[in-house]
Amino acid sequence: MDGFELLAHPVRLRVIHALRGGRELTTGELCERVADVSKATVYRHVDVLAAGGVLEVAEERRVRGAVERRYRLRNDRASIDADTAASLSRGDHRRLFTTALAVLAAEYETYLGNDEADPAADQVGYRQHAVWLSPGELDQMIDGMRMAIAPHLPNEPTPDRTQYLISPIHFPITPPPPEKAHIPSTENSPIPPT
Repeated sequence: MDGFELLAHPVRLRVIHALRGGRELTTGELCERVADVSKATVYRHVDVLAAGGVLEVAEERRVRGAVERRYRLRNDRASIDADTAASLSRGDHRRLFTTALAVLAAEYETYLGNDEADPAADQVGYRQHAVWLSPGELDQMIDGMRMAIAPHLPNEPTPDRTQYLISPIHFPITPPPPEKAHIPSTENSPIPPT
């Protein structure tokens, strides 16, 4: 199974999120983390991720006659590289986007189901902004987001840290205006703007 197939599934993506930050978890602990998914399904997807090289066994030990494995994430295998992304069809991109939305919805529902959830105190945000950007401005914005997020990706869990799902999504919602398009000014117009 290629990287796209491995990552284009909501349960597998949630397992990956659970292991971010250098965490090592057993499949049982992963089942607790994604409690809305059946244990059999979590076990199956952990096996798929391990077979695909996205997870590796960090430790094995015997527990009541069975072998318990602790898994860790191989960060180098847990994302889709630029070349693969460029080769994907529109249908593949649609599938990845739908997967990302499903994960957002599932993780948010899990968060809200926690008795301790306090969206205001936890600074939950889901703002959307429609901005006009040139290709250079888009590159600059993406680089700025990367520079803001990347230093925190290796953070490990500590008693004073909470894991946040940060999901920048950006895509054009309208084509650029024609080069010589006239955009009317309302500055001196006798008709007030609506």
